[in-house]
Amino acid sequence: MTWNDMLFGVLPYVVAALAIIVAIIRWRQAPFTVSSLSSQLLESRKLYWGSISFHWGLSIILIGHLVALIIPRSFELWNGEPFRLYLLEATGLALGLWAAFGISILLFRRLTNARVRRVTSVMDRVVLVVIGAQIVTGVWISIGCRWGSYWGTSVFSPYVQSLFEFQPEPGYIEPLPLVLKLHVLCFFAFLAVFPFSRLVHIITLPLQYLFRPWQKVIANREPPSAEFVSNKPRAKQYQ
Repeated sequence: MTWNDMLFGVLPYVVAALAIIVAIIRWRQAPFTVSSLSSQLLESRKLYWGSISFHWGLSIILIGHLVALIIPRSFELWNGEPFRLYLLEATGLALGLWAAFGISILLFRRLTNARVRRVTSVMDRVVLVVIGAQIVTGVWISIGCRWGSYWGTSVFSPYVQSLFEFQPEPGYIEPLPLVLKLHVLCFFAFLAVFPFSRLVHIITLPLQYLFRPWQKVIANREPPSAEFVSNKPRAKQYQ
């Protein structure tokens, strides 16, 4: 078995199984950790501009990727006209740069703001770095490997389909340039760290909060003694 077979034929199933199993265990055993844990109260200005750019840019790109993988014929028909191909390529590059701008702000915010840095976990940094690498390689492909929307449907769509059919064909990936292989591996890396991060909340339903145990707040200080309370004026006791 070659490295190409291991990375693109075996690894996808390993990370997919890890993501599913860990997400289920975390949802069942530690439901209170499934949260976005927003740091907006600590700093909001950079978060707003970074989050808007990152989420919208990346979300639209992901939708485009899904459409190309699920119904590649639609992309083939769209790209049949050169102008539409140029338009799609320019739009993809613009969205990639927009997402790169957003994640750069989010990384800068996490590293430079003392209050936000104190609540930033190692996994937060890992996720941002992995997604950042995914965006950078995507932009690199858009600039250096032109017309990806044209030839990608004949390479990645059959490869992904072979994975879902449990008959992996890593041979589709083997002749590709290194940057495209890195782009695919970045996605597998993201899938591997996803269930351990705060991002796992995006695959859970809000209805789960109806069935979670009641959250009880417990004081971490000893209550005042009865003698101390009795010596206080009555008005003070009920303030």
